Amino acid sequence: MKIAIPMDEKRIEANVSESFGRAPYILIYDQETSESLFFDNVASKSRGGAGIKAAQMVIDKGADVLLAPRLGQNAADVLKSADVRVYKTIDGSAKENVEAFVAEKLSLLDDIHAGYHNHDAGGH
Repeated sequence: MKIAIPMDEKRIEANVSESFGRAPYILIYDQETSESLFFDNVASKSRGGAGIKAAQMVIDKGADVLLAPRLGQNAADVLKSADVRVYKTIDGSAKENVEAFVAEKLSLLDDIHAGYHNHDAGGH
């Protein structure tokens, strides 16, 4: 199983990013091989649709599951259409979240927001 996690740093010991679409990196953790592969999230610099583009990247990388603190509606729809399950992260590192997921301690993410459209002046 491949687990995707939005990250601010390229270290599994680093905390999970607060933003999915705007996270600088996406970690793909392969549960079978215990490999951690970090990919630049090219969507993070998009003017719009960052969540959708990041969701498509997660799908293209073969992830079965996404661990994230929150998610926009459009990204959630894209992931759902590809049968990628989304779980809510806990405060802590990607490593701690993978361990919590494996131990079945994470719940499905149901906090789907409308999305942050027209980001200007850094406001949400």
